Amino acid sequence: MASIKDIVFDSPHPASTARFWAEALDGYEIAPYDEEELARLRSMGINDPEDDPTVLLVHTEGRLPRIFFQLVPESKRVKNRVHLDLDATDAVAEVKRLCALGATVQAEREDWITMQDPDGNEFCLRRS
Repeated sequence: MASIKDIVFDSPHPASTARFWAEALDGYEIAPYDEEELARLRSMGINDPEDDPTVLLVHTEGRLPRIFFQLVPESKRVKNRVHLDLDATDAVAEVKRLCALGATVQAEREDWITMQDPDGNEFCLRRS
């Protein structure tokens, strides 16, 4: 039986998208860059983690799933076929917070608000 280990987002700039989601999601942070990871990047000609083509978010308590952001050359053209649903006890305050981080509101429904992250990936904020 399979289980989810990673959720992967395609992105034109993985580091900034990862920062958005690290701030948006409770308990997630960008995985630290240890010397081994920095050496791996340097071997690829990358001297700044801001240019890392694959950025990993991990849960602070080690829970799964992890969330990867990977560099892709093409831009997003159509609606996501899969998206995240987020919960918030105060949807109005959470929409404000997410918009301040770079999200945009696409549509409001009775039970949820459809939003987009800075790369245009759709997600929903459910009204609790």
